[in-house]
Amino acid sequence: MSRPPLPPFTRETAAQKARMAEDAWNSRDPERVSLAYTEDSRWRNRSEVFEGRAAIVAFLTRKWAKELDYRLIKDLWAFDNNRIAVRFQYEWRDASGQWHRSYGNEQWEFDEHGLMRRREASINDITIDEKDRRFHWPAPGPRPQDVPGLGDSPF
Repeated sequence: MSRPPLPPFTRETAAQKARMAEDAWNSRDPERVSLAYTEDSRWRNRSEVFEGRAAIVAFLTRKWAKELDYRLIKDLWAFDNNRIAVRFQYEWRDASGQWHRSYGNEQWEFDEHGLMRRREASINDITIDEKDRRFHWPAPGPRPQDVPGLGDSPF
């Protein structure tokens, strides 16, 4: 199975890979998202460490059951050969209706087929008022083309 674009990455293909990941995560479909990873992909997400597509699906299922109305933006930070680093922000609300914004960085490593074999994510959360939300497109679904990336957005 191949998942273009393939390494070695250029600025253009690394940015494309980041946007493809963003679109998949915004679908909130754990099975769809898991197909971008190797069968034995290794993850660190906050304090959780796990391996394999089945674990990815289980993790994302739990995540999106808790993080309601999830909307995400990922921006390319750096790249080299088969590695990409992104920074991201996402907004979500909990079951009580409280909104949150999560900030983070991810480091990705890909195999020769363009599948991610390693993902490390560091994430911080803040509570926000609904009036302070920045991401308002219909969810689930991709960020519309006219909605800018993070650019120099403030924390």
